[in-house]
Amino acid sequence: MAISATLHTFAVHLADVDRGVYEELELRVARHPSETDEFMVTRLLAYCLEYEEGITFSEGGVSATDEPAVLVRDLTGRITAWIEVGAPDAERVHRGSKLAGRAAIYTHRDPVKVLAQLAGKRIHRAEDIPLYSFDRDFIAAAVAALERRNTATLSITERALYLDLNGTTLSTPIEAHRLV
Repeated sequence: MAISATLHTFAVHLADVDRGVYEELELRVARHPSETDEFMVTRLLAYCLEYEEGITFSEGGVSATDEPAVLVRDLTGRITAWIEVGAPDAERVHRGSKLAGRAAIYTHRDPVKVLAQLAGKRIHRAEDIPLYSFDRDFIAAAVAALERRNTATLSITERALYLDLNGTTLSTPIEAHRLV
């Protein structure tokens, strides 16, 4: 019998001072059995940091082969932002960059290794694709604070992320790297 996804709910108060985005979000995040908690937390952070009208988690979750972890569609259904999580292969990033007007990668892994994996590969507009990373201890502490029902306050100011997750207060810089 196949193991089903675990559903996590998040009530998120988002205050992104850098972009002027202030929202109350009610999110249901399904964690696929093959997905780590670290990946799921990074996927949630990517969603919040990229939040705009039309943003969604991909339909197939982590197992979707034709969609990124997070994407943004305009009112016509056209993909306008392709947001990968973790350590995506160059072909997926290349495809997403060509398909959408904008692409980004968020990782909970060592950014040097992710960059090395993508180096020298054919990626459409690689110079325009940011790779964002979070401190590994920050991600580990956020995972430790996870519950099935979560309350979070997420603030971003001057590229620093402040997170209160179920009463646990954490912070980390959002490190930006370039693929080339």
